Amino acid sequence: MPALTDAVPAGEAALLRRARDEFAAVFARGATVAAAAPGRVNLMGDHVDYCEGYVLPVALPFLTVMVGAPSNSGTCRVVSVQDSGRQEASFPAPTAANPLKPGEPAWANYVKGVVANFPGPVEGFDAVIVSDLPMGAGLSSSASIEVVTFTLLEALSGIRTEPVRKAQLCQKAEHEFPGMPCGIMDQYVVTMAKKDHALLIDCRSLESTQVPIFNSDTAILVINTNVKHQLTGSEYPQRRAQCQAAADILGKPSLRGTTVEQLEDLKQSNCDADVLKRARHVVEEIRRSEEITKYFKTRDWERVGELLYESHESLRNLMEVSCPELDALVEVARATPGVYGARMTGGGFGGSVVVVVKKNSVDDLKKRVLSQYKGNPTFLLAIPSDGARIINI
Repeated sequence: MPALTDAVPAGEAALLRRARDEFAAVFARGATVAAAAPGRVNLMGDHVDYCEGYVLPVALPFLTVMVGAPSNSGTCRVVSVQDSGRQEASFPAPTAANPLKPGEPAWANYVKGVVANFPGPVEGFDAVIVSDLPMGAGLSSSASIEVVTFTLLEALSGIRTEPVRKAQLCQKAEHEFPGMPCGIMDQYVVTMAKKDHALLIDCRSLESTQVPIFNSDTAILVINTNVKHQLTGSEYPQRRAQCQAAADILGKPSLRGTTVEQLEDLKQSNCDADVLKRARHVVEEIRRSEEITKYFKTRDWERVGELLYESHESLRNLMEVSCPELDALVEVARATPGVYGARMTGGGFGGSVVVVVKKNSVDDLKKRVLSQYKGNPTFLLAIPSDGARIINI
């Protein structure tokens, strides 16, 4: 039996059954189409996707499942079912004369943005969303909702979209409706992940490489702090703006391709100290993403671990997006035998730490965290999984 601190995936079949039962209860008929999309954890490359860098995420076995059926009402009705209860939203199917706009409830903007950007007509529909993906853990629940919505619309309409374009449209939806200027990584990996692989994504060319990552002796453990610091909401856009400011000073479209020598030029320009720190993180993190990919392929876990620790220190000291809880978990992991390396993952200010650890040391690491970390962590195994798909029902 898993401990109460372990998050265990419910599985596609169980989530689909729950979603269909909820759909029948709410709409008094059966769903006709279904889709699933995973969350993700990023192994390397945080705060570089919006700088056109390299990132190395994997999809998780935790899913968002959405079921639906067309309606004749001209209205899109969506129900989200969570452990905390049921949330409902409805909005008119968009037309050229009456395009969709962001609004309340806020959670529905992730769905509305995708409906607004879908490359084909969207008629009225009813839908139910269920998920076992931990919310607020930095595991991309937002991209999971966006991509599963797009995939459901593909099933409803019969219109299929090329995967990179699909990811771009879901990213555009998040920019326009929730108003988050995210990079392309989350939507890309949620769309195109492959079981037993990480995905090295070139966020400039939008090309990618599947990186085999399965190993019988090594595990990727995610530790969720269950903390999300209340911020003004400007921190992520501010980091992005600071990185762009550095690129502008250097006369570049982005920080991609910037060298250490050019960072010295930036320093000599007397730019803002925070701008210089953000740029240094990006340049070094892009290098780490390329380098760690090689070591995952050769299973050089010692070097993988060193790069994970380097990344965390950079996110803490240069990008300044860590927090005491994330730092504490990394230090517990660092002191645990059998751990190769650990780093915060995601946008920061809370969320999760990702740890590469020997499988036979996982239980010891959990015990140490529970005894030494002054919080309420939960654990989940990041077993590299498949991306979004239509489910036959």
